[in-house]
Amino acid sequence: MTDFDLVIESGKHARTYWADIWRYRELLFFLSWRDLLVRYKQSAIGVAWALTQPLFTMVVFTVVFGKLAKLPAGGVPYPILVFAALLPWQFFANSLGEITGSLVANSNLLSKVYFPRIIIPASTLLVSLVDFLIASLILVALFVWYGMYPDWHIVALPAFFLLALLCVFGLGLWLTIFNVKFRDFRIAVPFIVQAGVFISPVGFSSTVIASEWREVYSLNPMVQVIEGFRWSLLRGDGQVTLPHVAVSFAMLIAVLAGGLWYFRRNERTFADVI
Repeated sequence: MTDFDLVIESGKHARTYWADIWRYRELLFFLSWRDLLVRYKQSAIGVAWALTQPLFTMVVFTVVFGKLAKLPAGGVPYPILVFAALLPWQFFANSLGEITGSLVANSNLLSKVYFPRIIIPASTLLVSLVDFLIASLILVALFVWYGMYPDWHIVALPAFFLLALLCVFGLGLWLTIFNVKFRDFRIAVPFIVQAGVFISPVGFSSTVIASEWREVYSLNPMVQVIEGFRWSLLRGDGQVTLPHVAVSFAMLIAVLAGGLWYFRRNERTFADVI
């Protein structure tokens, strides 16, 4: 009997690699569907978890920042001000945690068959997108309750959601590689997210930031995402300027490009390291 070695090799050329992603698109949807079933199948209240977490957070932020601290809301009901920010933030936070641990969680697939490995972190984005759409129902209910509805500004919402996608996927690619090499990053991500919620305008408006610090504060890309959501959903009520959005977009493109390059550089070693 002849001995042989199994070699799992990715496409050597970038053109072949990106074509392979399209060829394996069904695997992308299968992994997303599997993760959705695992998340909700044995849950006592099912998809209601996607509603419970942001709803509870909204109530806490409204009480702490709106009632106790009495921070300004610019004439917008404080629950709507908070929830318009919670939507992109929860998407970012949930996606970042899932992407970071995605390669390690699917280590059994990496050593058995070839497919573009980037499909694994990408599949987690679809799961978080489902949670995002479910949580959006709360915002719709808040609009109806307060009798306030978006106007033409809402046409810009997809652009700011694209900014959120760039932010979470670009940063997530770096973290998932670091997590393969150093498992501490899986533990560190919740602390990063916890700190991020207080340095991003989730529970308050950016107007409370002193003017001399606002330029530095705006370098946080999630600031533009969150205020962009508010600007789109709350009839232009959001601290959005085109230069700040352009700078955030350029930063996130650079982070994503670097993440893709670093991911491709380390992809062939994932099966060995895990």
